Amino acid sequence: MVWLGLSIEGQVARWGTLMWVGRAEQLFGRVDLFEQSVCERLNRGCQRRFVRSLFRAVSRLGDGVFWYALMLALPCLWGEAGLKPACVMAVTGATGLVLYKTLKHRLVRERPYIRFVGIEAAMAPLDRYSFPSGHTLHAVAFTVVATYYFPILCWILVPMATLVAASRVVLGLHYPSDVLAGALLGGALAGSAIALF
Repeated sequence: MVWLGLSIEGQVARWGTLMWVGRAEQLFGRVDLFEQSVCERLNRGCQRRFVRSLFRAVSRLGDGVFWYALMLALPCLWGEAGLKPACVMAVTGATGLVLYKTLKHRLVRERPYIRFVGIEAAMAPLDRYSFPSGHTLHAVAFTVVATYYFPILCWILVPMATLVAASRVVLGLHYPSDVLAGALLGGALAGSAIALF
């Protein structure tokens, strides 16, 4: 039986998806209100030009430039020993991209600056939805992989990943729970990639 172009099975699947999205929106609505004051407080830092410029620059580097440069640098600096970690980072990055885009489009959590009048977007986001933070997912995943193979890189990569994660909340683009989820997913992806390769 077909109704409005969908079979009964298709309608049931669509209804299930709509129910899931509705529940996710309700849950995020409660969490958003809980995190609102933290987001507003951190976002106020963007009123200072130095803070705004610093976190915008860090976030822009976290778009991929810093991590792509690192992937290219590893084989240049460590020769053949740097090739495997660079490949593991590339696979982890591609997997992370698919994962976080899928979650964002299924969970449809609006960004803090969209949801709350008191929060300003200090730079344009790459996409509409906020959960999880893709910047944080990749920063943590790449940091875990690179420092697993080359622990000496901790001194630069851990602060960079921390700044990228913080920038997402300070700039009004993410909630702390988006960043936490991104960090957990990134760590899990990196651990799985290291174990597999």
